[in-house]
Amino acid sequence: MILAYHFAVHQFSTAHVIELGYAAAFCTTAAFVPQLMRVIRLHSAREISLPTFMLFSVGVFFWLIYGLAIWSMPVIVSNLITLGISVSILVLKLRYDRHAIEEIEP
Repeated sequence: MILAYHFAVHQFSTAHVIELGYAAAFCTTAAFVPQLMRVIRLHSAREISLPTFMLFSVGVFFWLIYGLAIWSMPVIVSNLITLGISVSILVLKLRYDRHAIEEIEP
């Protein structure tokens, strides 16, 4: 088992690891696009937790800073795009929640 692990780990070149980084970045970034599309289509973000998404956005911002510090393009690009998507969702949530409250109040 250890020999198989050793063989598998050493078969990856730097190029393979970078490609894996971009694949991971694409998947984790693209995962939020359907949520953004749903919020836009429904004009509602009621089901989104504001504290959770705010904490997530701060974490993504820190990942972006980290990526810039180590100059890792997969980390920089994916977190820059993810930050844009998450901030868009936050802005829409705040806007739509405010409109919903205004409609309820007399």
